[in-house]
Amino acid sequence: MKFHWFLPTAGDSRVLTGGGHGLRRGHGRSDAAPFRPPDIEYLAQIARSAEQLGFEAVLTPTGTWCEDAWLVTAALTRETERLKFLVAFRPGFMSPTLAAQMAATYQRLSRGRLLLNVVTGGETVEQARFGDHLSKDERYARTDEFLSIVRGAWSGTPYDFDGKHYQVDGAMVSEVPDPVPEIYFGGSSQAAGPVAAKHVDVYLTWGEPPDQVAEKIKWIRELAEERGRKIRFGIRLHVITRDTERDAWAEAERLLSAIDPADIVSARKLLGRSESVGQKRMLELHEGFAGGTARDLEIYPNLWAGVGLVRGGAGTALVGSHSQVAERIEEYAALGIEEFVLSGYPHLEEAYWFGEGVLPKVAAPALR
Repeated sequence: MKFHWFLPTAGDSRVLTGGGHGLRRGHGRSDAAPFRPPDIEYLAQIARSAEQLGFEAVLTPTGTWCEDAWLVTAALTRETERLKFLVAFRPGFMSPTLAAQMAATYQRLSRGRLLLNVVTGGETVEQARFGDHLSKDERYARTDEFLSIVRGAWSGTPYDFDGKHYQVDGAMVSEVPDPVPEIYFGGSSQAAGPVAAKHVDVYLTWGEPPDQVAEKIKWIRELAEERGRKIRFGIRLHVITRDTERDAWAEAERLLSAIDPADIVSARKLLGRSESVGQKRMLELHEGFAGGTARDLEIYPNLWAGVGLVRGGAGTALVGSHSQVAERIEEYAALGIEEFVLSGYPHLEEAYWFGEGVLPKVAAPALR
């Protein structure tokens, strides 16, 4: 198993915050909680801590309310030695040959520490802000072509492509990246599956209950096998882990109590208009919640849907003692999940709670 952390390039706080999927940066944040801006000093502090604690990489998001992932992580390669950077970017916002060149340069300068998270984009308003007016299915078709060209440019020989969205002659890079960056990708719609099966190394799902995750794994694995390919699987989750179960749920209760009910209503309206199938699945996990305690949002043992009340994208957290969180991780691993992309509020402190409390347990032989 591999464990990755998260760089909060939209800012951080001791309460639930962040944008994503149509929500403005800081949506849902209590004014009583200090907002931590995503300046390079703070992000470097998180990156160095993640490296020290033993995380493999850090995911850096993309979107209007985030600092640019390429620029931020390139700067942080000089602040770290081994940590890898899972850089999220959107196909269609740049030439695929340029993307291949940028990635190849990044690999050389970082000595092989780049991973790529391809985000097709699920929000029409957000896409239009960047000049992209394709429909959702067309965006996935474009992603298919984009990744074909990127991989072709990395092949070592000039690559020609004549598609609906791109036409290139002799795409190539000056030097093949070593290693070739692994491609991570998530998508729950029917249009997403074939793209994942054809191109990606790691398919990511948001943190749904195990039975739903198992269905996704089966779906993508079968599509990949039809193409003679094998894909690894990862999951995106938040974590609230403490020395005792009681302390962990007390922290979840604190986070919930800091949310203004008006923000929940606002977020539901905004996120309810999302085109993303994955986002709709996240909303369904806390559908009908009209107030109550944190445990009322426990949708599976130690799986809490409270984060998604005001945050777009990944909306669930593993909550419990270090041993309980380790057990849930092992349960997902038994389904075929090999990589865990994690985060928590605030990201600096939660990295230590997980890194010191859970990582030693999941590394133990009994949980392998």
